Amino acid sequence: MRAEAATPRPPVLDDNHALFRMQRGILVAGLVALAACALGGWFGPAQFFHSYLVGFMFWFGIALGSMAILMVSHLTGGAWGAVVRRLLESAARTTPVLALLFLPILLGMHELYSWTRPEVVRESEILQHKQIYLNVPFFLVRAAIYFAVWVTVSRFLSVWSLEQDGNPGRNVSRRLEFLSRGGLVLYGLTVTFAAFDWVMSLEPLWYSSIFGFLFMGAQGLAAFSFVIPVAAYLRRTSPLAGVIEPKQFHDLGNLMLAFLMLWAYLSFSQLLIIWEGNLPDEISWYLHRADTGWFWIGIGLIVFHFALPFVLLLLRAIKRNPALLAPVALLVMVARYFDMLWLVEPSLHQTRLHVSWMDVVAPIGIGGVWLAAFVGQLKGISLVPLNDPSLPGAADV
Repeated sequence: MRAEAATPRPPVLDDNHALFRMQRGILVAGLVALAACALGGWFGPAQFFHSYLVGFMFWFGIALGSMAILMVSHLTGGAWGAVVRRLLESAARTTPVLALLFLPILLGMHELYSWTRPEVVRESEILQHKQIYLNVPFFLVRAAIYFAVWVTVSRFLSVWSLEQDGNPGRNVSRRLEFLSRGGLVLYGLTVTFAAFDWVMSLEPLWYSSIFGFLFMGAQGLAAFSFVIPVAAYLRRTSPLAGVIEPKQFHDLGNLMLAFLMLWAYLSFSQLLIIWEGNLPDEISWYLHRADTGWFWIGIGLIVFHFALPFVLLLLRAIKRNPALLAPVALLVMVARYFDMLWLVEPSLHQTRLHVSWMDVVAPIGIGGVWLAAFVGQLKGISLVPLNDPSLPGAADV
């Protein structure tokens, strides 16, 4: 009798993989860093909550950006999205952890947001009008809705994708495409209002209609800056060795370049519109970032967040070589941190450049917890989607 073909073994990371061995150490380091920040917060609560917000928004951007890029890949197809799909799904599935990490921000609302203080609102007619939207109960309701949407969408994106691995006869791709259409609309709405609520309202007299779009572009860029180094690391060992080819890294590099240009375009458009309008309530936001030491952080962002990576990502040789592309992505990732610092901290230190030790330790603490959760999501799943039409031969890996 003719022997039946053996069922291909799903490409799952070994339990002894270096990532899993590092997971506990990463988590412990994160918890220790958060404990140190909490101790610092006892003596300087305002600084603690602003530093914590910087760290939260940085890692939050990677997770939400991963969910958005995941949905874009389902709509557009292509091997570039399939080979990093499980990395994007694992990052997106950390949204429940982000919901828990958001709790300290709720506890520090009165330190972060001046519109929560009745004495401040009484002195401003503009804030009195904005109280219809900027009030604590409505803020809490909106935050709950945001996280409910993100957790639900990310869960179904992962569940249906994993279902496709074991059921080659079912057309799951159509369901994923349908979910991604609606999911991107929900993502755009929730992220826009979350950016208004959590960052723009730090200075509640200021307003920018581009701010939400700027955050969406930045989150997509953050996702690529994270997933490219992880993919470059994992491709050196089984099961991704030989699966992610240079042409897929080339595509990922091109997409990161596109989001880099989108971020730069939106940032410049916001500055140009507000500067030309020259309205006191709007221009003041830029003035205490341009007339103080924060100006040099802004110059650094122009150079290291745009100009240098832009030039490097134009080179085909870099985009096709993961050993060269990964450092460029890490440079963008570090620049994303300084961009978030530039957005948040001047609301507390408007007259001078001041960077606290908690501005460094808080992102490390939150990052330790988030990265440990991300690594945990990789356990026991096939790192390459099986039976996916955009990745021929994936089932044979």
